[in-house]
Amino acid sequence: MNKHLSLLAVAAVALLSAWPAMAQRQRLSPHETISAVIDGNRVTITYGRPYTTKPGTTEARKIWGGLVPYGKPWRLGADEATTLITQKAIEMGGQAIPAGAYTLYMLPEENGASQLAISKRLGGWGIPVDTSHDLARVDLKKEALDKPVDQFTVAVAKNPSGGGVLKLMWENTEFSVPFTVKK
Repeated sequence: MNKHLSLLAVAAVALLSAWPAMAQRQRLSPHETISAVIDGNRVTITYGRPYTTKPGTTEARKIWGGLVPYGKPWRLGADEATTLITQKAIEMGGQAIPAGAYTLYMLPEENGASQLAISKRLGGWGIPVDTSHDLARVDLKKEALDKPVDQFTVAVAKNPSGGGVLKLMWENTEFSVPFTVKK
């Protein structure tokens, strides 16, 4: 009897260990992790990088107001949720963001301010549906790009006026928000 219970326990552990792999969905886009040190603070972002062309075709897609609809939450990339890790507390758009890991998503608007949402809920797939975990939402500056960007790109750079700036670039548009490292 004990031998059967042991085999059952081993099988249960093996099944539970394999569960995350079985539940994982297939990625449709390449993924990237970027990192920058701004004023002694490492900021890291991991995200999916979709293209303007439809996967498996040469068909160009309209991004803003098309694939990414205005007025609705967007996952800020592709596949798994985009994550932000900051080793020190930062202030972004007038909002305090403690050191830690967060999920980022966006609320794009055609007219008016688009917003970056910073959620305390980690992980997930696709568009966030539960906004009760949002730590903050900050307004993004919207600018036209001189040259189109075919693949969604996130950048963290030093801001010439101090601190850093988070940039989101795709198609013909750049969204950005400055941040400072809390002392």
